Amino acid sequence: MVFIVLVGMPGSGKDIFVQEATKAGFNHIRMGDMVRLFAGEAGIDSSDMSIGGFATSQRDEHGPDVWAVRTLQRMPDGNVLIDGSRSLAEIDRFRTVLGNDLKVVAIDAPSEIRFKRLVERGRDDDPKALEDFQTRDSRELSWGLGEALARADITIPNHWGLEEFREQCQAVISQILEPMANLYN
Repeated sequence: MVFIVLVGMPGSGKDIFVQEATKAGFNHIRMGDMVRLFAGEAGIDSSDMSIGGFATSQRDEHGPDVWAVRTLQRMPDGNVLIDGSRSLAEIDRFRTVLGNDLKVVAIDAPSEIRFKRLVERGRDDDPKALEDFQTRDSRELSWGLGEALARADITIPNHWGLEEFREQCQAVISQILEPMANLYN
């Protein structure tokens, strides 16, 4: 089995990596969906501030790896891409449970590109103004996302065009899958 933990700031291009990994046969679980699921069960509205506040309060109450623990409880079978880890504590939890062969892939994109993408995406919890974007970035970094990005096994810069980025994602996925393919040859 192959496990990838995907990290990146909001709007960096994680969804494109997810699409390419899914095409390559990975099952996918999104940590943000776990947060939204539990927030919905708790009656929290879907705004960014509410969801972010809920995620923080759960980390404070249950520990910095709470979202990793909850994600692991709902893991699909097979090769799995875990999308949206926000801290080294979460990555450490994944490594403890899934093993040291787990790969952490970071997507890096400039903030001005990320802001434009988020505004265009238009999800309920996406920022509508630059100030909201900056607040969200600060919150994500306060959870430890900067350290997770810095300690990734592989970093893919996303400042090219879409096709070039897709090609980079495909190359990284192939690189990660190659050792497993060699076991069966």
